[in-house]
Amino acid sequence: MDTASTYGLSELAMQLLVGLSRSMILFIISAGLSLILGVLRVPNVAHGSLYMIGAFAAFTVNTVIGGSLGFWLSLILAPLFVALVSFAAERALFCHLYEREHLMLLLFTFALMLILGDMVKLFWGVEYKSVTAPDILKGSVIILGQPFPTYNLFLLVIGPVVGFGLWLFVNKTRVGKISKAAAVDRMMVGALGINVSWVFCTAFVIGCFLAGLGGALVAPTMGLTLGMDHAIIMEAFLIVVIGGLGNIWGALVGSLIFGVTHSLGVMLLPQFAIIFPYVAVVIVLIFWPRGLLKSVW
Repeated sequence: MDTASTYGLSELAMQLLVGLSRSMILFIISAGLSLILGVLRVPNVAHGSLYMIGAFAAFTVNTVIGGSLGFWLSLILAPLFVALVSFAAERALFCHLYEREHLMLLLFTFALMLILGDMVKLFWGVEYKSVTAPDILKGSVIILGQPFPTYNLFLLVIGPVVGFGLWLFVNKTRVGKISKAAAVDRMMVGALGINVSWVFCTAFVIGCFLAGLGGALVAPTMGLTLGMDHAIIMEAFLIVVIGGLGNIWGALVGSLIFGVTHSLGVMLLPQFAIIFPYVAVVIVLIFWPRGLLKSVW
């Protein structure tokens, strides 16, 4: 029996929309990681921890301010807090390590992930936290005769907005264009008298800002707990690998594959839904081992 006859086309469409909305969060997080990989050549394992900090910071803003205003401010203040943390880490630590081997950078960011995880435990404790969406984003809207969560619709809108903003930064701003040049030949960019270190810092902070934004956006959809960084960083790395290392639009394609296949898995075989995205990853890597789009590495 096929899926359409079992669930109906409208139910199938709703499930796909749910998968697309989750893909938007994955894209925002993975795009930040891909930017860092593409410009700095740093496999930042701590990216997931910054996402977790963004989620917990959003909880704090919502708790202190409260109401709808607290939620909207959390989408600004939580990513900015993550950007501040990443700026301090980049200036104090990362800027001295860019010329090191990738394995050393990987081990360093893994250690940083453990440190940031303990910091979250120290400041926010080990209890579950939750964030409530504002009234305007609660409930559902009717699409194709089926109820669809309003918050998921919000995610479907904000994902392309963030993607367009990132495209503008990379292609239309001076720093973005220099970042693209530095990704190809950082020594030549430095020889032209440009301070490559600050270009790298800007790219790193923006990438981490996106991680924090992803954490703030996901906060109303799940319970916040220690360890939430582990699952997301694995997914984010797989997404940037199948999309093409350092390719931001590849991150979008990989996120869509990951989100939609998981959503279809929930519909077809709920008990094995988590396997579907990884099967898709294996299939992609068998036929396109360097990713679906051009890798910058």
